[in-house]
Amino acid sequence: MVNDVKGEVVSVLGEFKTFIARGNVLDLAVGVIIGGAFGKIVTSLTESVIMPIVGWITGGVDFTRYFVKLGDVPADFKGDASAYADLKAAGVPMIGYGDFITQAVNFVIVAFIIFMIVKAVNKMSEKPAEEAPAAPAGPTEVELLAEIRDALKAKG
Repeated sequence: MVNDVKGEVVSVLGEFKTFIARGNVLDLAVGVIIGGAFGKIVTSLTESVIMPIVGWITGGVDFTRYFVKLGDVPADFKGDASAYADLKAAGVPMIGYGDFITQAVNFVIVAFIIFMIVKAVNKMSEKPAEEAPAAPAGPTEVELLAEIRDALKAKG
């Protein structure tokens, strides 16, 4: 049994070594780091620019204040009872659907930007359409008729 476990550990370590050696791990790490930074930028854009504009358009609606309390507020709570962040910090169970709306807007923005980036990369990497090679020049009608005439003369 000990040899089986030891063999599995060696096998897993071997697979891990092969995985690391592929080179894709570094690409993945760079992608995750850039993606995290990009996510923060989009979150800031959404929370600081887009959602205030949406709130202004909808008459001053603050989406962070949309939530449903599922439990009681602690007796020693010292904060704004209508502030989602304060209640969340106090450990009050809630459904923050306003925060969900904000996150959904974040997702749509990120998805759209990624779509535009992929579209631009695909457009740049497209090979220019090459002109179709010209059809090989065949005999003209006159040449064909001359061949038929010569063939008929040879027979008769």
